[in-house]
Amino acid sequence: MNWDAWLPLLIVLSSLVPGLAIFILREESHALRTALNMSGAVLKLFLMAVMTWGVFHGHAYETRWTLVPGWDLVLRADTLSVLFANLSALLWFLTTLYAIGYLEGSPHRSRFFGFFSLCVSATVGIALSGNLITFLLFYEALTLATYPLVVHRGTEAALRAGRIYLAYTLGGGALLLVGVVWLQVLAGPLDFTAGGVLAGLGDARRATLIVIFALLIAGLGVKAALVPLHGWLPMAMVAPAPVSALLHAVAVVKAGAFGIVRVVYDVYGVQFAEQLGVLGPLAALAAATIVYGSLRALGQDDLKRRLAYSTVSQVSYITLGTAIFGPVATIGGVVHLVHQGLMKITLFFCAGNLAETLGIHRVSEMNGVAWRMPWTMGAFTLGALGMIGVPPLAGFISKWYLGVGGLVADQPWVVGVLAVSTLLNAAYFLPILYAAWFREAAQPWPAANAGQWETRWMLLLPPLVTAFLVLGAGLLANLPLSPLAWSRLIADREYVSWTP
Repeated sequence: MNWDAWLPLLIVLSSLVPGLAIFILREESHALRTALNMSGAVLKLFLMAVMTWGVFHGHAYETRWTLVPGWDLVLRADTLSVLFANLSALLWFLTTLYAIGYLEGSPHRSRFFGFFSLCVSATVGIALSGNLITFLLFYEALTLATYPLVVHRGTEAALRAGRIYLAYTLGGGALLLVGVVWLQVLAGPLDFTAGGVLAGLGDARRATLIVIFALLIAGLGVKAALVPLHGWLPMAMVAPAPVSALLHAVAVVKAGAFGIVRVVYDVYGVQFAEQLGVLGPLAALAAATIVYGSLRALGQDDLKRRLAYSTVSQVSYITLGTAIFGPVATIGGVVHLVHQGLMKITLFFCAGNLAETLGIHRVSEMNGVAWRMPWTMGAFTLGALGMIGVPPLAGFISKWYLGVGGLVADQPWVVGVLAVSTLLNAAYFLPILYAAWFREAAQPWPAANAGQWETRWMLLLPPLVTAFLVLGAGLLANLPLSPLAWSRLIADREYVSWTP
């Protein structure tokens, strides 16, 4: 194999090999474990930078193995895969740094970081999958790699959450498997291709293709937390903060949303999906999930559960943009893949800081906390305002394109859904900010330890970086290679033959 064939494989191996090595380390091998973690994360960022530059200039990267005739394992770089893989690589680097600080002195760190690396390897494999078979294998590997992270603490609550997580995700995986195998038998090799690969089947297989589409979306909708398949997500909040951040911002829920994007655009093709009439029901399901998740978030006093229901709502923006026929909405949905990741990981990092430093787990305990932890709450504020959609933050860009996309597609109801969601976002985020910044604490907060600011620097630096990126993704949205500019490239590819 030449360099172009090796690069996608090396990107997956850059976290897989360190992860396997970490499993055999003794607990006291802190320095070596940290070196393996960080070197793998830095190497992945470097390799992704090389790939991104190449794809931007039209270069092709593909690794392919033939299992049996017609069944190939394929890793390939295109504009959509590069967007998701870059998000995974960047947030893995920051989450690894955060997790090292968060788990300092905790037991079973080698086990944790081993599975942590396997989780990211599976996520990047999902991003770089070149066909449905490869996607399915990495998708199921992600389920197995994240289960030990969910149950890491070993408490009864953690084990119960793990059982629920497996029941949902393995059930969803079974539906996905049936859909993939059925479609493979029906249509042959299913390499991801701009514009889709099924349009040639025409109307003769219309009913069958609709049923298979429903199976695929149901299987992917579990991880994407579409209602009513979302029940595992709030339960999984018993996991440590780095795991929650990973689940919500880059790994599990994003894998499901990314899979829906792939099925609609690169398997069925958005124009053929529109002809089949499957986009309308998908958009309605996404809209219902957006409103439902926000309503449930309103009633949660536990901070991580409030953020979990916020994820149920916010990730469905991606599905909504995918299901609205037109390039403007596509841009809004795809760019939200990145924007939601940056905003949500900021919020979970900050929630972890509050829990680890001050023992705060509930919204009702946050009165005056911003004066004890101003940097953490400053980052949380940017993330929350971004989720609401306040300009010029990243979330505003996503909502603007989704709203305009709905109007361009003659679906003005989309603007109504976004307006309701924005009001509900404000209703469950603004009281947190008001309590933290403007209410008096019931009792004085304990002072920071000597030699540190408000918490350990490894816990503070990641949310500050991601909060800065939330601001930068909005202010600098029109720069080349920004998430918005890259999403435009993706939309141009998917709608290359489309005319309004």
